[in-house]
Amino acid sequence: MSGAGRRTGAGDSWLAAGGLMLSALVWGLSWWPLRHVRALGVQPMWTTALVYLPGAVLVLLLRPQALRQLLRSRGLWLVTLCAGGANVCFNLGVAWGDVVRVVLLFYLMPVWATLAARLVLREPVGRAGLLRLALAMAGALIVLWPSDGGWPLPRHAADWLGLLGGVFFACNNVLLRRFAQAPAASRLLAMFAGGVLCGGLPAWLLQSLRLAPRLPPPSAAWLLPVGLLGLALAAGGFGLQYGAARLPAALTAVIMMLEIVFASLSSALLGASHPGLRTLAGGLLIGFGVLLGALAEARIARIARDARAEHNDGMHQAARAAPRRSP
Repeated sequence: MSGAGRRTGAGDSWLAAGGLMLSALVWGLSWWPLRHVRALGVQPMWTTALVYLPGAVLVLLLRPQALRQLLRSRGLWLVTLCAGGANVCFNLGVAWGDVVRVVLLFYLMPVWATLAARLVLREPVGRAGLLRLALAMAGALIVLWPSDGGWPLPRHAADWLGLLGGVFFACNNVLLRRFAQAPAASRLLAMFAGGVLCGGLPAWLLQSLRLAPRLPPPSAAWLLPVGLLGLALAAGGFGLQYGAARLPAALTAVIMMLEIVFASLSSALLGASHPGLRTLAGGLLIGFGVLLGALAEARIARIARDARAEHNDGMHQAARAAPRRSP
């Protein structure tokens, strides 16, 4: 099976799929420790900063040069801000609101990614792109449509956070494509550092202005779940990088959509969400839009890869056919 940039055997493919499933599981269950430590007095922005700190430290230990590469790249600083904004919005949303609604609205990111790619990368939208946008937006309207009537608009802060988090994450993905030549370690550090900075700095500022509660004294009751979640997110981040680099984009998107399943089942079982038929129907439309987008990206990548291979074959044939200069 051919991946995004390298050829893998059956064993590597299973390992890559396992890395993606681990990533989806971690992010799909991350809402529970976030809510648990919030009940103990730890505001979600502090939690966001603390849980992404182990990943940043691990990258620096394994690839110390990644920090120098990050500091020298303005593009990677944009990745840092967008990744941090996405993590803060998502974590605040699932800590305060209905988990399933927040996750589904977050997964509207293909809509924003299509628009951002049109503005930043000058990529055409086309009829297929418009169809994907229509499916995702229809799903969002169904999810947001109030049971008592009225306009299908976000009614809670958590809904807005889910939408805004998806916008940030879409911009993050577009920027990663824009600066794909940057080393993988520096890109991964930018994403972890974004959570640390965009969570920690506002949390410290709000605490200093006495607009938010202070960080509680260190205790195992909240440090242990925060530390475990941080290690899990670090493992999920590495799993995502490993799997996405070795599997086709369509398969990667399908596996990562398991995050919705894990979040939905766990939140329903633990009473943090009560998804109805309308939410499920909207989620199916959003998921179908994500899948169509992934299939389109996989097709574009395959065409580009075949074109490069054909070009290289032509160059080799021309080199063999060229007359050799006699000594």
